[in-house]
Amino acid sequence: EISEMSERSKQNVAHGLAWSYYVGYLKIVLPRLKESMQKFSRANPNVLASRETWKLHILIPLSCEICDDLEKADSNIQYLMDLPETTLTRAGTRSRVYKHSLYVIRDEDKLRTCALEFATPLHSLYAMSQDEAAAFSREERVEQAKLFYRTLEEILQGARECAGTYRLIAYEGSGEAEGHFLSREILRQLQQQCREEYVVHPSPPCSTEPSLQISTSDLPQPLRSDCP
Repeated sequence: EISEMSERSKQNVAHGLAWSYYVGYLKIVLPRLKESMQKFSRANPNVLASRETWKLHILIPLSCEICDDLEKADSNIQYLMDLPETTLTRAGTRSRVYKHSLYVIRDEDKLRTCALEFATPLHSLYAMSQDEAAAFSREERVEQAKLFYRTLEEILQGARECAGTYRLIAYEGSGEAEGHFLSREILRQLQQQCREEYVVHPSPPCSTEPSLQISTSDLPQPLRSDCP
C-alpha cells in the first residue's frame, strides 16, 4: 500500500534519479577528479589558480530547464578546454570515456576558471513533464527537482571518497529574463569557496541543517526530520 501511494505521488522518481546519478556517474568520476586537475595544472600552471575551486561544479536549476551549450545560456561563460579523460570498462562498454569541461567565467575585468556542468537527470524530469504519459505537471516537476537536490546532497555528504570534490549549485529560474544571472551565481559560489575555511569537525548526533546556496525563500530543505 505504501509503495502504491509513493507511485501515485511520484515520490520515488527524484529519489531514484539521484541515486542513479551518484552510483552510475558521480561515484566514478569524483574520486578521480583531483588527480585529473593536478595533471592539468602541471601542464597548464596558470589556469587553475585557486585550489579551493578544484571541484566539479554541478548546476541544478529547479526549473529543470537545461541549456546544452553553456555559452548560449550566458555570454559571460566561455568554454576553455577539457580536463584529462578517465577511461574505464563499464557495463560491457570497453574504454568508456568520462571527462569534464573547464569554463572561464568573466568577472568584470577578471577571469575565473572552473569545471562546470548541469546535473543530467534534470533532463529526464523536464522530459517527463512534457510527456502526457508521465502525467507530470510543472509544479510536480519543481518539487521533484527539490527532492532530487536534497537526496543528492545527503548521498554525497555521506560519501567520504567524494568529500571536497564537488559543489552543488541549486537555483530557481532559468535565467532567461536576466542574461548574466547564471554567471553571477557561479561567481558568487567561487568567491565563497575562496573565503571558506575547510576545517573538518566531528559530526554531532544531530547536526544542524546545512545552509543551502539559494537566495530565494522557497528553498529545498534537508531530508532529515530528526533534528529540532
